[in-house]
Amino acid sequence: MKKFFSTFILFILLNTLITPIEVYSIDNKNILTTSSVTLKSDERKLWIDHVLWTRNFIISDLSSLPDEDFILQRLLKNQDDIGNSISPYYGEEAGNKLSELLREHISIAGQVVDAAKNNKKAELDKYNTLWYKNADEIADFLSKANPNLQNTELKNMLHKHLELVTDQAVARINKLWPADIEAYDTGENHMIHFSDIISDAIIKQFPEKFR
Repeated sequence: MKKFFSTFILFILLNTLITPIEVYSIDNKNILTTSSVTLKSDERKLWIDHVLWTRNFIISDLSSLPDEDFILQRLLKNQDDIGNSISPYYGEEAGNKLSELLREHISIAGQVVDAAKNNKKAELDKYNTLWYKNADEIADFLSKANPNLQNTELKNMLHKHLELVTDQAVARINKLWPADIEAYDTGENHMIHFSDIISDAIIKQFPEKFR
């Protein structure tokens, strides 16, 4: 009997390791497989890195720190990583296009921060306009690639992201440290939500890849 019990336990353990993990939602209607959980986790990491390295760049740029160029290169790598993350679903050309749009997003962000730092309102208005236009182009690109993504929702989410990045820069320029920290924390949570929107849409569009 003891031998039978041990064999049974071993069978259960092996079956658990071999069988794909399925995580049920609260309403038991939606199942998250191992592959879908991995996608959501990976996307969250990428977009958290996006706000993290953007913050580091703002700090380095405003303070003219010697690590500014190194931080910028790491930030730009993140844009390539995000583009690469959609290539398995939409192809390399689409991944490169998203990276290009996101690199432009970072380039304009640097100009916005510099204009704010030097109190050049005309330049700030100019680059802010370009920044929001770029955000709309990102939303247009993603919503065209995936019909489960609503264009208006993406634009609102990206506009809020720009607003929170601006809040950080303005707070640091004015040495309002609690406001700076609050803007970053809010921005991080905001982009986690954004990444989940992207992941959920991909899973819905390509269900065969996440069974």
